[in-house]
Amino acid sequence: MGPRGPGDARRVRGRPHLERGGPLVTAARGGVVQAGAVAGYLREHVEAVRQLLPYQEQLERWGALLGGRLREGGRLLVAGNGGSAAEAEHLAAELLGRFLSDRAPLPAIALPGATSTLSAIANDYGWDDAYARAVQGHGRRDDVLLSLSTSGRSSNLLRAAQVAKSRGLRAWALTGAGPNPLQEASDETIAIRGTTPLVQESHLVAIHLLCACIDRT
Repeated sequence: MGPRGPGDARRVRGRPHLERGGPLVTAARGGVVQAGAVAGYLREHVEAVRQLLPYQEQLERWGALLGGRLREGGRLLVAGNGGSAAEAEHLAAELLGRFLSDRAPLPAIALPGATSTLSAIANDYGWDDAYARAVQGHGRRDDVLLSLSTSGRSSNLLRAAQVAKSRGLRAWALTGAGPNPLQEASDETIAIRGTTPLVQESHLVAIHLLCACIDRT
């Protein structure tokens, strides 16, 4: 998850990272999570994941297109910040390794994984261009850039999507509630409403569905 300002979290059993407004937080009294809070969170999780239902055909289409491109020598570039960076690396691992069944490795590059490279680019060119430079270096026409952002407003992801489209890549995004700037900068987007944890969890489900669709191609 990205950085938060003071007051964006409350302490529950010494762990200050549960977001204001979620059932685990609002049901906490005296530092103890009250009965029913977990059930409430699970209900919110189910409702968040349900938002993927209208995107079934889009995920299948993404999987078919991406599976074909990767097996023909194309690349998937994946980018994100914070928890979304971890999910970007997870997706690349599923494709370079395997998801549910053995297959040939598929060329996927998690841009957040190159920490020394990213910090060098950010130091010389600024954080806004960190992923854009990586897209310029790795991306080729008809490759795919998938950006993950719970806010849809990360400037470095916006810049990367713009560069990707200018170079003939497809720019896809998984974001939080739309409309948002990254959605507008991308060719296609899956947008999920909810708190940061719920959006990230829904993105992970979308990633696994995408992997399953790729494996079927």
